Amino acid sequence: MESKAKKYKRVLEGIVVSDKMDKTIVVKVESKQKHPLYGKTISKNKRYKAHDEKNECHEGDLVRVIECRPLSKDKKFRLTKIIKKAERLEKDSIDSDVESVLKREKHAPEAAVSSQVEGE
Repeated sequence: MESKAKKYKRVLEGIVVSDKMDKTIVVKVESKQKHPLYGKTISKNKRYKAHDEKNECHEGDLVRVIECRPLSKDKKFRLTKIIKKAERLEKDSIDSDVESVLKREKHAPEAAVSSQVEGE
């Protein structure tokens, strides 16, 4: 009996643009090709849904996905490796930054109005 030959599976690298679904990420893959007539390089983007079993990817991560059997209507890729994690700010530091900006904006209009009144 003949052994089954392994099928060619596509391996793609891209950036995670969405991780809002459970165990699913959306990966944007950019491909570049030359225009057949004019020779200009054209970049095309395509989005693929991939299975992320442990929900370990977040937006901005650079990942490698591999083609697999269909897992759902749109999901035909699996996450194999996170190449580079995106830098993320801690939520507490973002909240404190937002609060400080709001305080500045709150006091700035009063200072502007008082300086205009004194100038008259």
